[in-house]
Amino acid sequence: MMRLSLFPIILAPLALLGLATLLTWVERRLLGLWQDRHGPNRVGPGGLFQAVADGVKILFKQDWVPPFADRGIFILAPAIGMMTGLLSFAVIPVTSVAGIAGGLNVGLLFILGMMGLGVYATVLAGWASNSKYALLGGMRAAAQMISYEVFMGMALLGVVMAAGSFNLRAIVAAQAGMWFIIPQCLGSGVFMLAGIAETHRLPFDLPEGENELGAGFHTEYSGMKFGMFFLAEYAGVVLVSALVTTLYLGGWQGPVLPAAVWFLLKTGGMVAFFILLRAALPRPRYDRLMALGWKVLLPLSLLNIMATGTIMMLRAVP
Repeated sequence: MMRLSLFPIILAPLALLGLATLLTWVERRLLGLWQDRHGPNRVGPGGLFQAVADGVKILFKQDWVPPFADRGIFILAPAIGMMTGLLSFAVIPVTSVAGIAGGLNVGLLFILGMMGLGVYATVLAGWASNSKYALLGGMRAAAQMISYEVFMGMALLGVVMAAGSFNLRAIVAAQAGMWFIIPQCLGSGVFMLAGIAETHRLPFDLPEGENELGAGFHTEYSGMKFGMFFLAEYAGVVLVSALVTTLYLGGWQGPVLPAAVWFLLKTGGMVAFFILLRAALPRPRYDRLMALGWKVLLPLSLLNIMATGTIMMLRAVP
């Protein structure tokens, strides 16, 4: 029976919240570097305390609930988004021994389940706001996130077939000879695109579409409730980056450096890739985003499953 220590259970959410706050500064600095302009550089060394200043400001903003909103659900929605994002990290193995529940036999299914529950946060926020902009953003979020969860799950089937397990530590151990990003190149590409859409980050941030929807599903939110959505989005970016590292980049495996350092370096590289996409790519039309999923990613994920099964069958034949 797996025993869980109370200390990492308390420490991990605090560390993740601090990391999500720090990423706001990292993103601004990297965007400034890639777009040849100054990022935050006034508050603290290199603008490092800008994220702290923003956090303090949002913490003390007026906690306002619109009189036309469904108050209970309006307040519950950001809490659901925050909770599902943080719970998903419980099964991420940072090393072969570190992690809250990294040895869970159904760890991958647990993460997919939490991502599925995360859809409720955006849908309920859009509906409870009783605003046409928020409702349209919530409807977009529901269609986009549920659709791309299908492709994400199908892309992962190749990894599960190759490793023979849903246990994330077993999947990392199966990459001792070769990282799965090479034999599962199709699946990894589909997974990364689905991960961007799942976290509704640029260029797939159409549920928030400020050009036409104000701010989408969180148009009516302010103060710390908006901050919870904001932090949940950054936690989602870190989660998808950690999943790509675990499933396709060999997890903590690497020479010379300690295992935890390798895991953090790979995850940090994936986070930087997410930010680079925001700096480089425009937002597509919503119908084209959905067409990309059902007409391109779905066939590619099915092709990846068939190719993986065929190769495994041929290897099993004496």
